Amino acid sequence: MPDKSDRDVDFDIVSQALGGDLAAFGELVGRHQHRLVHFLRMMLSSGQDRESAEDVAQETFMRAYRSLGQFRGQSTFKTWLYQIGTNVARTHMSKRRDRREEQEPDVSHRREMPSGENVEQRVIAHDQLRRAMATLPDDWREAVVLRDIEGLDYRDIAERLGIPMGTVESRIFRGRKRLKAALEDTR
Repeated sequence: MPDKSDRDVDFDIVSQALGGDLAAFGELVGRHQHRLVHFLRMMLSSGQDRESAEDVAQETFMRAYRSLGQFRGQSTFKTWLYQIGTNVARTHMSKRRDRREEQEPDVSHRREMPSGENVEQRVIAHDQLRRAMATLPDDWREAVVLRDIEGLDYRDIAERLGIPMGTVESRIFRGRKRLKAALEDTR
């Protein structure tokens, strides 16, 4: 386990959950659910609706609960949880590809954006980014999302994905380069 000064902020809650405290695991879910769903929406080709991301998040938390005894504290709980989420998202995408179902996301659930002169430009920019992200190979998109959207450092990304740091750097570089080209093509 890490020393007390850099110990995982979830460590005590995880210990309680390991002791059978369901409320403690519920607290872990509450602490991480919103950001995990956001991360998974980006992982699922940037265009998946919130419901799909929430389904994958629910599966992630169920797997985490069943596997909690395997958590050794060699990484933070968040890193461990996101690794599970990444694996569940990969399985989800693989099944979707196998069925060859490419559907546009359901936008009926989205909030109306406030009126203003830049609203249309923001909507267009968001759509262009979503489409550009969808062109990236899954492993490049994972690395770009973790770095540029989730704000993780390269070491944490390497740990989360179980790959060398040089591979992380390469994926991010290539992903950003392709994103830039895709976004320039839309102008």
